[in-house]
Amino acid sequence: MPEPRAAPARWLFPHSDAAQVRSLSAALGLCEPAARVLARRGYQDADAARRFLSPSLEDLHDPFLLHGMREALARLRGAIAAGEKILLYGDYDVDGTTAVVILRKAIELAGGRSHAHVPHRFKDGYGLHPETIEQAAAERVRLLISLDTGVRATPAVRRASQLGIDVIVADHHLPDAELPPALAILNPRQPRCPYPDKNLCAAGVTFKLVQALLGSLDWPPSKLRRMTESFLKLVAIGTVADVVPLTGENRILVKHGLDGLRSVRNPGLRELLKVAGFSEGEAVTAGQVAFRVAPRLNAAGRMADAVQVIKLLVTDDHVEAREIAARLHELNRERQEIETQMTRGILEECLRLPVTEEDAALVFAGKDMHRGVVGIVASRLVERFHRPVFVLGEDPEQGIVQGSGRSIPAFHLLEALESMPGLFVRYGGHRQAAGVTLPLERVAEFRQRLNAYAAARLTPSDFQPQMELDATLDFSEITERAVAEVLSLAPFGHGNPAPVFAALDVEVAAPPVVFKDKHLRVCLRQNKRTLMVKAWNFAARAAELRPGSRLDAAISFEEDPYSRRRGYPGWSAVLREFR
Repeated sequence: MPEPRAAPARWLFPHSDAAQVRSLSAALGLCEPAARVLARRGYQDADAARRFLSPSLEDLHDPFLLHGMREALARLRGAIAAGEKILLYGDYDVDGTTAVVILRKAIELAGGRSHAHVPHRFKDGYGLHPETIEQAAAERVRLLISLDTGVRATPAVRRASQLGIDVIVADHHLPDAELPPALAILNPRQPRCPYPDKNLCAAGVTFKLVQALLGSLDWPPSKLRRMTESFLKLVAIGTVADVVPLTGENRILVKHGLDGLRSVRNPGLRELLKVAGFSEGEAVTAGQVAFRVAPRLNAAGRMADAVQVIKLLVTDDHVEAREIAARLHELNRERQEIETQMTRGILEECLRLPVTEEDAALVFAGKDMHRGVVGIVASRLVERFHRPVFVLGEDPEQGIVQGSGRSIPAFHLLEALESMPGLFVRYGGHRQAAGVTLPLERVAEFRQRLNAYAAARLTPSDFQPQMELDATLDFSEITERAVAEVLSLAPFGHGNPAPVFAALDVEVAAPPVVFKDKHLRVCLRQNKRTLMVKAWNFAARAAELRPGSRLDAAISFEEDPYSRRRGYPGWSAVLREFR
């Protein structure tokens, strides 16, 4: 059965100043393609562009600019000195688990010990719960540090205070109007926090606490720098996995963390990179972290228990590390199969009941919706239909549905949920992603109210995907040096996507070649210059690429280690779209 086709993208061309681009190119010694991208993304000033091209650890902000840092550091140092029992409570995704491991290792370096707890997605659900606090009090915990969760957990934090447990919250999610009564809250998004960069994820916020903690020790500067930098590998993984903007401080952290992944001593991280297909010493890109490393870590929380990630990253036993990495690899394979089945089932449903202009937001629910995969499937459906989507798994025995939603840039999911709070047993999230639990009998009402809310706020143009182009590019400008400079703008990801160039009026020079059943290799020609491009998942459109046909091509470039190992250029051109 054929699948519904995604709507064609609207191409958005930049307004560029040719004189400004030439000036920037001359000042930085760059070829014009990279200079055009920098100018398009707001780096017209040569000094700002230099800082972007060479992100330095010296440009990281003072951790004490985070509101609550002095109180948090004083309490943590006191707990370490007194040998108190410290509990690290993290979320079950990559950001939460890496934050736990980062802080646990820092506490050990400072002479203390801590214990970690990560909730089970299916048994415990998201967030910090009063029941966990009761258990912690029974185990004589006196300091609890909540990582990647807690800024909305007012009842649990209040109960901790009643039981004599001090709570430090290190989170990055949007807080409620009322903050929980914690001893300290580290969150750049909280009111009155002067921290300049609001886009840190939880691993980044935790790293700032580690900076403050290690900086308070009597270490020589060289040791302090070396040990602080050793945490950046996990910070980079957590930051990329949480899809926060790779600009500002996040760019610095990820750039240096990815560089560090060339040489890894941690047994668990080494084995994880192996099962993800990396050779020792191989450069790792942010895109590879997002598609090969993070999914294997996330698979633990999605399919089983995220505590396996903690065990993987703290063990010194190479055999145990290899076994856990293999287990995560297998869980990720299972996740992929379930995701494919769920997505295919929903798309087949959409062929029977097509999505129309009247459907401003979509809600899919069913017994076969695996709760660990609903968020990924929702993302796939947003890509297909370009409108807000929730995917919910039914639990008839408990009479509830639980699931996740993903959104388009023009629609704020959390605000939509906050307009109908009485529908839910529990809900939370942010602009682009959210989770809900609600009674089974209210799914139809949720579908109707979400659709009405979206219809009142979205326009037809919001439902059409956009292809944002950084610049036009002539094939004559594609040289080894020019491509290397474009790739130097990495790490690429949310907030700093891989540059996309428009090559106008190019000719298809030969029949496209299908590989791996779903991808194409296409030879394009412009002014007697040819370019071989890869077209991922374009096999269904091969008939549109007849030899001799002329088209506009949206092209990006990516690292290609396989090509480099065979003695060819270490990059590939990728066809992103054509018209």
